[in-house]
Amino acid sequence: MSQTLTVSQHTMGAFPTISDAIEVAADGAVISIAPGVYPEALRLDGRRVSLVAAGENGSVTVDAGQTGRSALRCAGGDVSLRGLVLISGDYPAVHALGTRLAVEGCQLRVGYAAGLAALRGTHLTARDVKVAGGQHGFVIEESSGLLDRCAVQDVTGDGIIVRLAADPTIRDTAVIRCGQRGIYVYQASQPTITRCEISTTALAGVHITEHSAPEVTNCWVHDTQGPGIQVGAGCRGTVADCRIEHTAGPPVVVDPGATATVHNSPAGGPDRRASVITPGATAGHGAPTVDVLLAELDSMIGLAGVKAQVRGLIDEIQVNEWRRGAGLAVGAVGNHLIFAGSPGTGKTTVARVYGQLLRALGVLPNGKFKEVSRRDLVGQYIGHTAEKATAVFEDALGGVLFIDEAYTLTRSGGSADFGQEAVDTLVKLMEDHRNEIAVIVAGYTSEMQDFLNANSGLASRFTKSLEFEDYTAAELVLIIERIARIDDYQFEPGLDGALLEWFAQAERDRSFGNAREARKLLESMRKAQAGRLRASGRMPDRDDLRTLVLDDLLSATGQLPRSVGRGSSR
Repeated sequence: MSQTLTVSQHTMGAFPTISDAIEVAADGAVISIAPGVYPEALRLDGRRVSLVAAGENGSVTVDAGQTGRSALRCAGGDVSLRGLVLISGDYPAVHALGTRLAVEGCQLRVGYAAGLAALRGTHLTARDVKVAGGQHGFVIEESSGLLDRCAVQDVTGDGIIVRLAADPTIRDTAVIRCGQRGIYVYQASQPTITRCEISTTALAGVHITEHSAPEVTNCWVHDTQGPGIQVGAGCRGTVADCRIEHTAGPPVVVDPGATATVHNSPAGGPDRRASVITPGATAGHGAPTVDVLLAELDSMIGLAGVKAQVRGLIDEIQVNEWRRGAGLAVGAVGNHLIFAGSPGTGKTTVARVYGQLLRALGVLPNGKFKEVSRRDLVGQYIGHTAEKATAVFEDALGGVLFIDEAYTLTRSGGSADFGQEAVDTLVKLMEDHRNEIAVIVAGYTSEMQDFLNANSGLASRFTKSLEFEDYTAAELVLIIERIARIDDYQFEPGLDGALLEWFAQAERDRSFGNAREARKLLESMRKAQAGRLRASGRMPDRDDLRTLVLDDLLSATGQLPRSVGRGSSR
């Protein structure tokens, strides 16, 4: 039976603050919070706990507006929130990194930030969550999960952002009155967007770019100041059965370089839905071809060695298929790979493209991509691990199973650790289903060798290794410039040189996140820009809002801005 702790500002014997209860709560505890306003910022790292409003939804407010922090931040663990109002200033109201997070019946309010940010491997389940005001509603990055019956309204930027290979399902959700796009999908993301209403946006209702491949079905997009749905070059995916009307631009714009499948087969006749086929749209295309996918791979910054190795693997597979068709002998070729290298070097994105390539070549029946880590494979008691690992493996059959930080499976966590059992189970399953799946294990180079030594069968199954080198300073500048451009920012002349100098002198220890460092720096620069513009004493124009300057970089990196040092401002 789970432990229940009571928080109340007026009840004798209860914890007076939520933080007090969190401090003593055991894993699996439920913290029941009496109605009231709690001026605190909550931190839950590696914890398994539920925070629940004891009264009706909305009766409990966690107000971190004056703390300079998120109302709730969690890294790792398993966190549930129900019935709360969470308020922050210039930080996400809920900020999750690598967490299994469930949010239900909550309201999120922020100043200049996202209502909820799910980042770096978070699995999010959000039901009946409302975000009103702020910069963005939801930001989902390198994460998965579900947004169900949620609402975003009156944000200054994009309503929902899905980026960096994220693949959530967004359904029955309303995104209304956005200063930019309603739903913005980019950087090889693959969300499923269904039965959503997107309206009153200053730009496109749904904008898909940067080699993304979403499924957009049965949505109602209307009253936009740009196209209803816009698909950029290199993108694929599906747009089907959508009602699109009252748009300033065409209902659907598909770049000639995209391979999106666009259908219009409305239930109830043409009077119920606007046409979604426009000049330039590409209708009826299936899965992307090998050439398209290799072009997508080539468009990634850096990774010259990895790109060459992937092309070599694809060449070998293609020739083998030709030999097989000609009745010639074909040697066994394993599809399992080791991706070795530091975080943020593109391993997940390349793994997704590799799976699609195997599908395009007919080696695997689908391009399904399932990313897991130790917690998804290892159980807590005898027999549980084999059950979990088998279920995960079978769910990935026909596609790619990507195991991040695989070496953690073979690092003992004590006498009751079952990581080795997970490895042994996977080795057997890989033998039983050798032609039905591609397993990719990823992690630091040195630790991956330790992983291979943990089971005699691993080395024979993982015969190919791709080394992902750290990005150079110049490549990181290109990455941050690309991200900024996608987000409608530009750099003042000379800022790229300052960025190059900053990345060149940055300490490259194990915590250095490569592309993630570029994104973190850009986010800090945006925040610095916001403070600079607010302090200027005037209404900024469009160029001011788009332009990042040297002072923003200096502020973001903790250096003295030139406007302070010289008594001048831009």
